[in-house]
Amino acid sequence: MTPSHERNAGIKPSPPLTLGDITIVDHALLKRAVGAMALGNAMEWFDFGVYSYIAVVLGKVFFPSSSPSAQLIATFGTFAAAFLVRPIGGMVFGPLGDRIGRQRVLAMTMIMMAVGTFCIGLIPSYGSIGIYAPVLLLVARLVQGFSTGGEYGGAATFIAEFSTDSRRGFYGSFLEVGTLAGYILGAGTVALLTALLSHDALLSWGWRVPFMIAGPLGLVGLYIRMKLEETPAFKKEAETREAHERSRPKQTFTQLISQQFKPMMQCVGLVLIFNVTDYMALSYLPSFLSATLHFDETHGLFLVLLVMVLMIPMTLFAGHLSDLIGRKPVMMFGCIGLLVLSIPALLLVRTGALLPVFLGLLILGALLSTFTGVMPSALPALFPTRIRYGALAIGFNVSVSLFGGTTPLVTAWLVDATGNLMMPAYYLMAASVIGVVSVFALRETARQPLLGSGPCVATKAEALFLVSKKLKVVHSGKSKSRQEAAPKRKRA
Repeated sequence: MTPSHERNAGIKPSPPLTLGDITIVDHALLKRAVGAMALGNAMEWFDFGVYSYIAVVLGKVFFPSSSPSAQLIATFGTFAAAFLVRPIGGMVFGPLGDRIGRQRVLAMTMIMMAVGTFCIGLIPSYGSIGIYAPVLLLVARLVQGFSTGGEYGGAATFIAEFSTDSRRGFYGSFLEVGTLAGYILGAGTVALLTALLSHDALLSWGWRVPFMIAGPLGLVGLYIRMKLEETPAFKKEAETREAHERSRPKQTFTQLISQQFKPMMQCVGLVLIFNVTDYMALSYLPSFLSATLHFDETHGLFLVLLVMVLMIPMTLFAGHLSDLIGRKPVMMFGCIGLLVLSIPALLLVRTGALLPVFLGLLILGALLSTFTGVMPSALPALFPTRIRYGALAIGFNVSVSLFGGTTPLVTAWLVDATGNLMMPAYYLMAASVIGVVSVFALRETARQPLLGSGPCVATKAEALFLVSKKLKVVHSGKSKSRQEAAPKRKRA
């Protein structure tokens, strides 16, 4: 089809690719961006993770008149309450990040989370101030939840927009390495306190120590994030937006989001399987081991800690593998694996013996790694640059609030109500079915530019290669069009 025919048919010919359309990533800036997001995420999830690791003790401090099962449900109820405000945080911080920049908003979320966590360590016990203790705990958790609403979407967006197209999966996986490091630091701190302190000391003051650490950590994270530059994709989008502000009608964020219904639903489905597995394996099962199976608390925390250490190389490998074979195959393996192996894994955990419990947790950790390694690169690729932070923050947090954060609470309730200790496995299997459908419907984005952005490469040689490759395609297309048009002219 000739250019004139393309215009008559309403098909826009592909514009020629120039060096100006390609972002050559500064490797030093990329490493700083990845390191800062991973470190900041580690601090965020240390704050959030400590709460779940010390949930049994918190139940006794803030809900002392209840039975052990009721204490655990009440503690996880407060844990889940923070997730109710996460979508609100996403709705506030996400569009703000698309408007004023990713870097500034991520600095805000960092300091808010640190303040909320530090305040938990200052709350008097139920024995001192009565009902005000759990009320203040709830308020602090709501501050945590609100700030976290802008954290993951922004951090994933930041790394994705700084990364090269060919290695976005690998660099993105470092975000979840940061999450695991935060979990490990939280679990290690709680395990150390549990091992060193008597039960009475832990109840009276020891439980406060991990929360008090959040203050200095938050200041370090804030300093690191304030030193970062804005992403190249956002800079280009801001320039384009400013240049076209007068020439095109302004669309509201709601209008833009309404055009993204399909990717939003895909985001919700992917985040569901990711977070249900995450909160089940790393948040609920440690408490399930101690409160329901009466497994030694110190041993349980140590096993979870070991599994998370092993998940770090598995997460990096999953991210690297997704760059080679695609995001979809890696995530589909995880979904099908959960469908098949959830029951065997939980049966191993239920034995209560050290080695089988470890193997059961390791199976779930290995399957979780297929999501932790791929989601930070797969999710930002669903949305265009101009609304990426906001759309991802909202979709991610709606899904986490409805399905992920409620996982410990709902599972604890199901086990208590039915007496069936296999409920965690059934819950994982139901989530895996939704995961299979979501991954199947996904567009493969490995080694592709982000929507609304040009290609991102590591060197100028790669950029020149892309330009020459595009020119060859254009010239071959023109030659083919002339060859097809020639016989028509002859017959005429």
